[in-house]
Amino acid sequence: MTDPLAELSEAGVAVWLDDISRDRLTTGNLAALAHDQHVVGVTSNPTIFQKAIVGSEAYDEQLRDLAVRGVDVGEAVRSITAADVRGACDVLRPAFDASDGVDGRVSLEVDPRLAHETERTVAEARALWWLVDRPNLFIKIPATLEGLPAITETLAAGISVNVTLIFGLDRYDAVMEAFLTGLEKARAAGRDLSRLTSVASFFVSRVDSEVDKRLEKVGSAEARALKGKAAVANARLAYERFEKVLATDRWAALAAAGAKAQRPLWASTSTKDPSLPDTIYVADLIAPGTVNTMPEATIHAFADHGVVAGDTIRPHYADAHAVIDGLNAVGVSYDDVIATLETEGVEKFEDSWNQLLDAVRSQLADKGGDQAATGGGE
Repeated sequence: MTDPLAELSEAGVAVWLDDISRDRLTTGNLAALAHDQHVVGVTSNPTIFQKAIVGSEAYDEQLRDLAVRGVDVGEAVRSITAADVRGACDVLRPAFDASDGVDGRVSLEVDPRLAHETERTVAEARALWWLVDRPNLFIKIPATLEGLPAITETLAAGISVNVTLIFGLDRYDAVMEAFLTGLEKARAAGRDLSRLTSVASFFVSRVDSEVDKRLEKVGSAEARALKGKAAVANARLAYERFEKVLATDRWAALAAAGAKAQRPLWASTSTKDPSLPDTIYVADLIAPGTVNTMPEATIHAFADHGVVAGDTIRPHYADAHAVIDGLNAVGVSYDDVIATLETEGVEKFEDSWNQLLDAVRSQLADKGGDQAATGGGE
């Protein structure tokens, strides 16, 4: 029998789970995914935590303790999410050790309402790093303009970073610059670069959702021919830029000092358009040194019928450029698409965070913590 996920891993794509919950830890589900489905990393976000907390009794004891202590809702969220992430870090520690710190990573996001506040983002990153207290933690920082210097300073402090909310190629260039500068600062401070890692998370399916909506409005045959192609093309061109950075003398100097590359990570990889294959954002984005973080349904779909056809990125650079050029030719502005997605992305993250706060606030009140439910710290 074939094992498509094993083949994917052998092709250089790290399989990560885009989900976390207390139930996954207590039932052994995450450990089983690591053992049976080659999962070597976990990403989380506020929506994932909100669904986990509302949908399970596994948090009741911790919520009762927090309520009795009168902890405000902001600190309660930190305590709950940190506990889950710490537990997931422990489950994936064997993958971390086996990969010399490359995989076995679990991501925890800073408060997305700080996306435009550099100093507070860095302070929150430090606090979460201390709170979880695991070497295989990633702190997620959004790739906003204000997030870029926060990425640099967080890496310089010796904290590994998952740069999230990347949509466009020019912003990705800025993310890689922030990463390199952070490593150079860390090296100047005498830090061990071999223990400092990062990924750059490109959101994939959302690009197709926004572009295809605009192509439908254009309505021409040329526009319709481009549907379902923009997201993969965009990610492929990101990898092309990644390769160019790896070929620089600047990177060679950091690598000689023990640095590990900031791997491109493909996020938002579940297919939103039912006319597209359910594994398209996995099968069409295979290249060495990448990460694909998937919902469990996508992991199982690829395990069932995924096809690993070698490198599906580097041979297609010319086609990818042609797709982006084609979008602009039919009147769909790539730059405007990217600007829209970033603005909406930050707003969606903030909305998700507020929903998480509301869910925890409600749970604290149910457990008798009215003082906590109305406390500050938000």
